[in-house]
Amino acid sequence: MTKKQFPAPLSIKKLLGPSFIILALGLGSGEVILWPYLASNYGLGIAWGAILGITFQFFINMEIERYALVKGESVFVGIARIFKWATAWFVLSTFIGFSLPGIVAASAKVLSSVLGIADFKWIAIVMLIVIGIILSVGKTVYSTMEKITKTIILIGVPFIFLLVIILSSKAGWVSLASGVVGRGDNFWFLPHGIGLATFLAAFAYSGAGGNLNLTQSIYVKEKGYGMGRYSQKIVGLFHSKEKAKIKLTGEDFIVNEESISRFKAWWKVINLEHFIVFLFIGSMSMALLMLLSFTTTFGLSDNSEGINFVINEGRIIGQSLLPIFGTLFLVVVSIMLFQTQLGVMDSTSRIMAENIAIARLKRNSKSAINLSRIYYFFVWAQILFGIILFLCNIYEPKTLIIMGAVINAFAMFVHTGLVVWLNYKSLPKVFQPKVFRKIIIGVIFLFFGFFSTIVLLEKLGILNVQI
Repeated sequence: MTKKQFPAPLSIKKLLGPSFIILALGLGSGEVILWPYLASNYGLGIAWGAILGITFQFFINMEIERYALVKGESVFVGIARIFKWATAWFVLSTFIGFSLPGIVAASAKVLSSVLGIADFKWIAIVMLIVIGIILSVGKTVYSTMEKITKTIILIGVPFIFLLVIILSSKAGWVSLASGVVGRGDNFWFLPHGIGLATFLAAFAYSGAGGNLNLTQSIYVKEKGYGMGRYSQKIVGLFHSKEKAKIKLTGEDFIVNEESISRFKAWWKVINLEHFIVFLFIGSMSMALLMLLSFTTTFGLSDNSEGINFVINEGRIIGQSLLPIFGTLFLVVVSIMLFQTQLGVMDSTSRIMAENIAIARLKRNSKSAINLSRIYYFFVWAQILFGIILFLCNIYEPKTLIIMGAVINAFAMFVHTGLVVWLNYKSLPKVFQPKVFRKIIIGVIFLFFGFFSTIVLLEKLGILNVQI
């Protein structure tokens, strides 16, 4: 085999993109819904959980990026070489964890409150169809997602920040600062009465969550990080060429001083890019949204019912400033939620399509596979499933989001262990993580394993946990 040259690193400006997408995958679940919901009902003493959760995901994502950077292929390809059952697990756990359309239901409910429409399921159905159209018409799916995501984040986050500056008080900022270190109003870390499943759901969705983190390896590959420069891209549904043998595996390179030096330069710049976009902007977004929720709705009697606290926020913002600002807030939230569902649909379809392709190629390496067609099968299959749930009147947003998040917390426990083992078995030692990162990832692995087990036992009635 002819070995390729390990590419020279690009500037951070040219690398911006994948971290915006992975950040946006969490905006509609953890950032906009679950953490603000907890803040509106229990105060800001739980802010530490949001910061710790997204910090955990920063380290998880970087180990995923590490593999794609060196191998020029997704982690799914590598894991499938080691574990035969991995492709079936990823398809099944992804569909179960993310096919519940709670995020788009939340978007539709918020928008319906602006439009004055009582039954929001019809808006949700239209949104799902629009998502399918958006993902189908672009020249390449990645470029479409990157443009939409950057636009929404760079408009939505500053708008939220402006509202927080105008409406928040010094006492609110002090409570937020105290909450970051775990100090709440008459409690430390966890308040009395908080649901353990809800807290774990919010923790898991501090960022992307579940198997969505693994799509970071696909996004950085398609962006051209490291050896991903030589990889293929998923094209739009109406731009697909005739069936051809798909190449999912990466390219090899000679391990020498030049390639090691280039890897280190890449590693430094992609850590910085992910830190700024994902960890810093993500932490700031969650903190601001929690502070805004606390400032406007804390203590209201109907906050605990579904996502009423979001609608309450819009109403109180309108009363405090001008009605137009309350309306704009609800519209921005609805758009951010819609964009998150768009990103989730894209990422989950990529995961399932790639794993189906891997399984088929393992059975017959000479078979011709059009990855784009498989991708769009899963896009529209999820849309159809969501529509069926809505028509059967299964569409309460918070319930669907929490149910999916608990499942995805366990999926994170599994895939964290798999990626650690993959990097250990597949990467030359010089490219493997240092000791301090291994320790951090080990702690994260044990954390999600422990909490997932506790919540599962509680849901099964085997264990009674009181906080």
